[in-house]
Amino acid sequence: MSPNIAATAASYSGLGVIACDVLRDEVEFALSQESENKVITFMEQGLHNEPARLRSVLQEAVQTLEAQPGITRIALVYGLCSGGLAGISPRRCRLAMPRAHDCITILLGSRDRYDRYVREHPGTYWYSPGWNRCHLPPGPERYRQLAERYTAQYGPDNAQYLMETEQSWYRSYRNAAWVDMGCGAIEAGIEQTRQCARWLNWSFERLRGDRELLLDLLAGRWDQDRFVIVEPGQAIEMTGDENILTAVTIDGQNIGGEPDGVAAP
Repeated sequence: MSPNIAATAASYSGLGVIACDVLRDEVEFALSQESENKVITFMEQGLHNEPARLRSVLQEAVQTLEAQPGITRIALVYGLCSGGLAGISPRRCRLAMPRAHDCITILLGSRDRYDRYVREHPGTYWYSPGWNRCHLPPGPERYRQLAERYTAQYGPDNAQYLMETEQSWYRSYRNAAWVDMGCGAIEAGIEQTRQCARWLNWSFERLRGDRELLLDLLAGRWDQDRFVIVEPGQAIEMTGDENILTAVTIDGQNIGGEPDGVAAP
């Protein structure tokens, strides 16, 4: 753990952080560059597969941070994540998170860069240090492990059918994009991603991440254009448009406003 990441509220900026473990390398590196301590909680990766559970555990984590009197602001290092962030509501602190569908926007530094890359490279599957660490990505090792598991559980014939089903969703992809911010297991991750791309007959591209969005989130430099800012009594809500998220009162009245690029006080 970085020495700049505090476990208690003894000496820090008053900003608490809740982050997905898939972004642990990037968050710890970013916080190591700061002089102020932060109270940080890492949540297990994969909760986006269970949006209701993700919402429940994050709401509990928010309330746990709010129970520490010195904390006045909370940064959520998450994207919308299958809708799991919708409904999160602070009771005492100001809260902010990026206007992002998932963590790739955070790694790339902006919605515009993410949207542009996806338009120019349809069928992209994303790899990163944390994603490769927390999740077995499509490739030969995933295939081998699943085949062994299915064969042991269901027999060789059923395993073959299940593996064909498993492989079918790969056909909608044709590009493996590795993105990093200069931290984590970079060289090993690049080699693993290249091997996966070769095995899947996909193209491969390495993308340099951009730390600005993450650094500003963790420093509390929040503007309405890049972040949804949620006050006590408000909740996060999906917008279904390019803004991705907004803040609404608990009774549903929109008071988040349109993004105007003006920093919140």
